[in-house]
Amino acid sequence: MPPTTPSLIDPELDGDRNTPDPDADALLVGAVDLHQHPGPSPFPRRMDILDAARDAAGAGFRAIVAKSHHHSMVTDILALGPHGLDDLPVAVRGGVALNNSVGGLNPYAVELALRMGGRVVWFPTLSSAAHIEHHRDHDTGFPTSTVELRPDEVISVLGADGAVRPEVRDILSVIAAENAVLTCGHLGVEEATALIGAAREEGVERILVNHPCFVVGASSDQVGEWARQGVRIEHCLVMYFGVPERRRDLGELLAFIKAAGPEQTVLSSDSGQKRNPLPVTLFRRGARGLLDAGLPEDDIRRMLGGNAAELLFP
Repeated sequence: MPPTTPSLIDPELDGDRNTPDPDADALLVGAVDLHQHPGPSPFPRRMDILDAARDAAGAGFRAIVAKSHHHSMVTDILALGPHGLDDLPVAVRGGVALNNSVGGLNPYAVELALRMGGRVVWFPTLSSAAHIEHHRDHDTGFPTSTVELRPDEVISVLGADGAVRPEVRDILSVIAAENAVLTCGHLGVEEATALIGAAREEGVERILVNHPCFVVGASSDQVGEWARQGVRIEHCLVMYFGVPERRRDLGELLAFIKAAGPEQTVLSSDSGQKRNPLPVTLFRRGARGLLDAGLPEDDIRRMLGGNAAELLFP
């Protein structure tokens, strides 16, 4: 694997990057990471967008998506273009997460992000009822803001009558018109299912459920049902190949892959946080772990890049 910016590698978190593994490295060529968390952010980050892109390019990635829970990164990406980002052989895309800091379910924010080149709309993450409830009762290792911010208020995609809210349908119509990617963010199963149904009604074709085992609370049966509707299911490599004290059992991931099928499964890093391995480190470990588990190379390559590319590129 070609070297990245030397200062980016942490010997404790990323030391295995120095161990040769040509079979795993080969599976990273053409990879697409739909879920990276570079800075700037009020949460502590290990890397900025340019660092993340250089590291991904060095490993042969086709594309990465920069995500912030707090603001659209589309303008950050555009600003970095003339300063080296456009010279790298990796596509870098962004989008907007519909939390309180961008006005919540705000079609104006969605239009701006997508029409300036963004590709992904995340429905509420930090502001979802499932996220707020989960982090009230669990020590999840989720980052703490270094900027003083007011507590999040719940944003639901459903009205008091249980129906999908009109402003949600407005947003869905924009996503459909721009052929962009809808992700369900941190919505719980009930809200995510309602959103998926409404999205289909409004003509949205590219739909992704984020990390069903974290916050969302979806079972493998539910994941299988979504997959049969044409929804792609994302699993985050940081949860299975990150720091040892927070790793989930690999058998859980394999069961989810079996339920949805490799053709509907997307593997992302969900990394960039101060205390986690780098995204490329996690992709490399994921490739090795799935090879050791006996999955076919073609399936691994599809989950590390092919499926995500079908979502990201029109």
